[in-house]
Amino acid sequence: QDGDLKFPLESVKKLKELMDRNRHINPRMMVPMASYSPCQEKDLPEEFRPVCKREDAPLIFRRLSLAAEDDLCEICANAACAGCF
Repeated sequence: QDGDLKFPLESVKKLKELMDRNRHINPRMMVPMASYSPCQEKDLPEEFRPVCKREDAPLIFRRLSLAAEDDLCEICANAACAGCF
């Protein structure tokens, strides 16, 4: 969850994999994660397409990616995690 936006955990994990994979393509041309947006990626899960229309999309994607790091969300250690009640 990011604000009023909610996404399935599996989709957020796919988003993180996509962002990590594309971040390391060429270390000399590495784009800062805060400005990277995966909206042009063909593998982007469909539920993230509406986010691409938002001005704050790169920040939303970054926060979601952080929520999926090290599977912390699955053990309810991340405040952005939804479903851990």
